[in-house]
Amino acid sequence: MPVSLEGRLVVALSSRALFDFEEENRVFEERNDSAYMTLQLERLEQPARPGVAFPLVKKLLAFNADGIHRVEVVILSRNDPVSGMRVFRSAEAAGLAVERGVFTRGEPPWRYLDPLGAHLFLSAHEDDVREALAAGFPAARVYSQSVVEADRHPAEVRIAFDGDAVLFSDEAERVFQAGGLSAFHAHEQSRALRPLPPGPFKPLLEALHRLQAAGESSPMKIRTALVTARSAPAHERAVRTLMDWHIAVDEAMFLGGLEKGPFLRAFAPDFFFDDQARHCESAALAGPTGHVVSGVANA
Repeated sequence: MPVSLEGRLVVALSSRALFDFEEENRVFEERNDSAYMTLQLERLEQPARPGVAFPLVKKLLAFNADGIHRVEVVILSRNDPVSGMRVFRSAEAAGLAVERGVFTRGEPPWRYLDPLGAHLFLSAHEDDVREALAAGFPAARVYSQSVVEADRHPAEVRIAFDGDAVLFSDEAERVFQAGGLSAFHAHEQSRALRPLPPGPFKPLLEALHRLQAAGESSPMKIRTALVTARSAPAHERAVRTLMDWHIAVDEAMFLGGLEKGPFLRAFAPDFFFDDQARHCESAALAGPTGHVVSGVANA
């Protein structure tokens, strides 16, 4: 019978999300793909440095340590197949059990998310992220300048999400953009008992919830947080929406417009997802960050 990834948490990511290929990428941008390929081949035996998503991938793969294959990590890259050899060599050198990859030599790779059944796509290429989100997959553009600390909370995967336009739809954000804070609060208070429509990252939150339940025997744990600019009274609709989904987050921060960076430094996530670039820039100083290029803020 053919191998199936059904039942696993499937994370697809570009080579630049997993490894620090920024220097090599500059060669590609300043010269051409042939020069890039030549450089990667010259550095074949030189393991690449960890990238923004490296700590997250390392921790997620630890869910497989007891022999039960709960997580699958797949490289989905615009790299050419020759350069892909260095990606696999670097993963092997780092002790990452990454066995599958798709290399498209410049063609958009997001179309392979569907046959993979991916729950998350991380890439440094904004157009690929937009296309993946439009196709219904949780996706984010990684901030390559994010602070990366691989050793914090070694037995726990910590993931933080913004609310509107990330976990939830951008319905309420559109009200805020059109009418301001008072209109937003009135809108949300009058609909406190009505669940928000799902946003692009609800499938990932659901998959993490299933992984946590299935991995009770694993030494690795998952801790999630909602980090939102909402404040009372708009907090209630967000909480009730999660209750309606039968999903609990471990922490919720209703910040009422306060800068998110200091709170994320305290939470220390392995990844944070937000739809607004200004929040991502603040968050990137605290840890690995992904820009969810969707919703009215990114129209």
